[in-house]
Amino acid sequence: MPVTDPVPPIAPGVLLIFLLQVGLLLLVALVLGRVATRFGMPALVGELGTGVLLGPSLLGHVAPEAADWLLPRDAAQFHLLDAVGQLGVLLLVGITGMHVDLDLIKRKGATAVRISVAGLVVPLLCGVAAGMLLPASLVGAQGDRTVFALFLGVALCVSAIPVIAKTLMDMNLLHREVGQLTLAAGTIDDVFGWLMLSVVSAMATTGLRAGSVAVSLIGLAVFVALAVTVGRRAVGLLLRPVARAESSGPAVAAVVVMLLGGAAVTHAVGLEAVFGAFVLGILIGRAPGFDLARLAPLRTVVLAVLAPIFFATAGLRMDLTALRDPVILLAALAVVAIAIAGKFVGAFAGALSSRLTSWEALALGAGMNARGVIEVIVAMVGLRLGVLNTAGYTILILVAVITSLMAPPLLRLAMTRVADRPGERERALRAVSS
Repeated sequence: MPVTDPVPPIAPGVLLIFLLQVGLLLLVALVLGRVATRFGMPALVGELGTGVLLGPSLLGHVAPEAADWLLPRDAAQFHLLDAVGQLGVLLLVGITGMHVDLDLIKRKGATAVRISVAGLVVPLLCGVAAGMLLPASLVGAQGDRTVFALFLGVALCVSAIPVIAKTLMDMNLLHREVGQLTLAAGTIDDVFGWLMLSVVSAMATTGLRAGSVAVSLIGLAVFVALAVTVGRRAVGLLLRPVARAESSGPAVAAVVVMLLGGAAVTHAVGLEAVFGAFVLGILIGRAPGFDLARLAPLRTVVLAVLAPIFFATAGLRMDLTALRDPVILLAALAVVAIAIAGKFVGAFAGALSSRLTSWEALALGAGMNARGVIEVIVAMVGLRLGVLNTAGYTILILVAVITSLMAPPLLRLAMTRVADRPGERERALRAVSS
């Protein structure tokens, strides 16, 4: 049997640039994230700003030679950063799934469903309509206008549970009835958004044919059915021995393996990898006898290191100079306005139909309007699949930033006019005591 030559190691020059890229991106993301939080903005804004400063929007114009050396237009070099970013986003989505409270949805029942459905349908339809009317210069290399419109509809109907939860916690609103309803409705939105993203992504890769759509839906249904039956038991069995370990290391390793395994399965069957990580995260979060506190080291590394690197690389793909084109600028303003109005009107109408007050409805609309992390992930998927080009991608990132910035002041304005409901003070005291 012939002896094969070993795969050569990474070239020293490539490794040097990669190490400098990761170190610089993380350092600038940390600094800008701290600056953003100091001014009452989500850290996400500063982390995305890292890519804006070091990418084609600024450094590429001010010092093109330095930009070409630090961030060369070499696919293999850039893919090293992409690999780190993809690992970060899969683990981030998995952690988000672990904190999805399905019991909360059951408790809030019909009210949460009404708010969520209205908050989904209105922006989804508005996004699809806008996608059919926007200039062709925003459609990516994939080239299918219908897929582009469906993708835009999905992008505009999602919410961002991490941003919503962090905003509610920072403003001490998590115990309030409106806070609970916002989380419940936002959770439903997120689950539906990942489902739709998987289907539209499959359509982008296989084409818009009835057979391919049916195959995607069947694959989706089979995966979910296996997850809630076989998968739930398998996760419980795998976590049982590591839950008894003295250190948290085995638990962290086992959870990472499961999240990446779920992502690999959905990716292999033509669905989006983040959906598999999200579903596995939900299963891990509901595993009996497993304390999520054991995953604190994983959460720290993901939120403090891997996620900022992902958002920084996401910002690198933005090119704000594209907004100098009046057509693209007008399209950006239109999409941002549609995103804000569609989500707000839908959630507001759903809240009023559930007999909440107008101020409670305003608070719900403001909270669910925050797109944040999820919008960035959706935009990255669209760019990777060729559904979006750089201009369209930049517009969706603007939606994520602007809606995340709007949520806290609008929530603060509305909640000062919302009276306490029965049980809210007791819920707050239980949260403090636990």
